[in-house]
Amino acid sequence: MSAKQFDHSNKEFKLLNPDKLNIACVVSEWHNEITEKLFIGAKNILIKNGVQEKNISKINVPGSFELIFACKNLINKNIDAVIAIGCIIQGETRHFEFVSNAVVNGIKDLNVISDIPIILCVSTDYNISQSIDRSGGKYNKGEDSAIAALKMIKFNQ
Repeated sequence: MSAKQFDHSNKEFKLLNPDKLNIACVVSEWHNEITEKLFIGAKNILIKNGVQEKNISKINVPGSFELIFACKNLINKNIDAVIAIGCIIQGETRHFEFVSNAVVNGIKDLNVISDIPIILCVSTDYNISQSIDRSGGKYNKGEDSAIAALKMIKFNQ
């Protein structure tokens, strides 16, 4: 059974002054062959919807766990939305579970305290093949995350 995905037939949204929006993408360097593709997917959708490329910031962090700290520090920095981009692949230990749970809960906690949307774009996969599929092989979760950011920004407009 596949996960429900956004309908990609409509990737454009009517926003007030999209050229004035500032979007930050915090990107994990761990599994950068995946996270870079997710970032490119997100960036392309944002630009397609009128966000100026110069207003899309990319902030690199070492791994997915560090996404939380970086996103927290962007909350009050004249940003309209933050997209947290990471990739966690299950290994032989429980590390996958601990990091995945911490990241999901950390981003959830930031959304509770923040006045801007913090979008979770962290691929949690059983293997690299699933990560490849989700970062452009079959679809791109970065695109989905950009769509979510644009939809959530409407709450503040």
